[in-house]
Amino acid sequence: MSVELRIKTYGPRQIAEITGGRLELYGGADGNEEVRAVAIDSREAGEGVLFAAIKGERNDGNDFIPDAVNAGSPCFLCQFVPEAAKESGKPFSAVIVEDTVASLGALASEYRNHTKAKIVAVTGSVGKTTTKEFIYAVASASFRAHKTQGNYNSTIGLPLTIFGIGPEDEVAVLEMGMSALGEIEAMSKIARPDIAVVTNIGTSHLAYLGTRENICRAKMEIRLGMPEDGVLLLNADEPLLAAEAERLPKRPKLMSVYNHTGDFRAVNIRQKVDGIVYDLIYDGKAVTNVEIPALGRHNVYNSLAAYAVGTFLGMTDDSIRRGLKLFVGADMRQKVYDVGGITVIDDCYNASPESMRAAIDVLVSMAGKKNARPAALLGDMLELGEYSRLMHDQVGQYAAQAGVQKLFCFGITADIVAEAAIKKGIRAENVFVCLDTRDAQGMADMILGALEPGDILLVKASRAVAAERVIDCMKKRKSKKRK
Repeated sequence: MSVELRIKTYGPRQIAEITGGRLELYGGADGNEEVRAVAIDSREAGEGVLFAAIKGERNDGNDFIPDAVNAGSPCFLCQFVPEAAKESGKPFSAVIVEDTVASLGALASEYRNHTKAKIVAVTGSVGKTTTKEFIYAVASASFRAHKTQGNYNSTIGLPLTIFGIGPEDEVAVLEMGMSALGEIEAMSKIARPDIAVVTNIGTSHLAYLGTRENICRAKMEIRLGMPEDGVLLLNADEPLLAAEAERLPKRPKLMSVYNHTGDFRAVNIRQKVDGIVYDLIYDGKAVTNVEIPALGRHNVYNSLAAYAVGTFLGMTDDSIRRGLKLFVGADMRQKVYDVGGITVIDDCYNASPESMRAAIDVLVSMAGKKNARPAALLGDMLELGEYSRLMHDQVGQYAAQAGVQKLFCFGITADIVAEAAIKKGIRAENVFVCLDTRDAQGMADMILGALEPGDILLVKASRAVAAERVIDCMKKRKSKKRK
């Protein structure tokens, strides 16, 4: 992705100074060329584009510098310059650094100095993308807003998101993900958020961090780049976050559904066919009938965070409520389709034990309101380490206890989920197993053979499973039958 720098441009000499890199000049370059955009993919290189060459697990971006030179890029942030680029004879500047990702962050941090936008940062084990979208919807009701696109929530993606902030933007909503300690700290120090939100602490990344306590430590790093007058919002219904709130020298703001200490409390929650209504207590007053166009109690928390951020931004209750109604969920996050009369809930973007349970709750609630039969395709949950077998077993049990009537288990852990569900009461003939995630068509055919028009199917798995392929196969099969 090439990102245009709309607030400020740079020259190679400035970039070298900001990053602490060594400037090298080739082909008659003078080090004063104007950089008007940034790219991390050599295919996006070109005139005025800084190509940041990042060494990944599979490819080394430094090896693609010759391609970017030929495309016309005037400047490179890199660890070395290949001989083919030097021999091209074309003019370009190279800023040689030890760590391209850290240097890209340093440049983004400098760029952040030139925006007047309020920076809102969001992290959490589950729901951070949906919370980001809720906050963006609310902020957009009163301000010109910018947000993280797609999965640009890493130490590489966050700088690109910051580079995308324009001079007209008044609020920027940045999502921060992580897989190791120190990553969110690095991002927070780049972004220096005015407002930071931690949605919850789950079990994602247990394979890397070992314990929920370590996950909490990693998420709480979000506060380390905040100014003294910054506002931190935590979920008081999560015991680990509630304990953190007690330890911090400056009391954060708290949101809750169950914990009465919450500064923002959702009460009297009512599920509708197409959304949720709840009442909100904050600042000594009650706001009744807050409506959101999203299903599931977990979305109460997501919208509650957005409501709180709206108040921190100085918005009125009416403006915040209007913004909540503008919410549009991200792709593959509880999108609802009709496939040959079967209602399909597409929640394929990712999965953890917590989000699996929340999605199952949405499925069963929707089925109850429509007097329909609930079914679920549950795929592998990744990054759970030694807890993987236990947590897949628990998800299978939960599906059975919640009332799922037909269960389709997809992936290498499918037999674990299936066995647990059968032990907890789903009849064996209503449980279907496909261990090979490459066989999306086979899984789709199992589903179409077992379900009938009027049934509701949840499809959920970790991103690597790409369970949306099953939905695509279902659509194609139904389309062929119509012809």
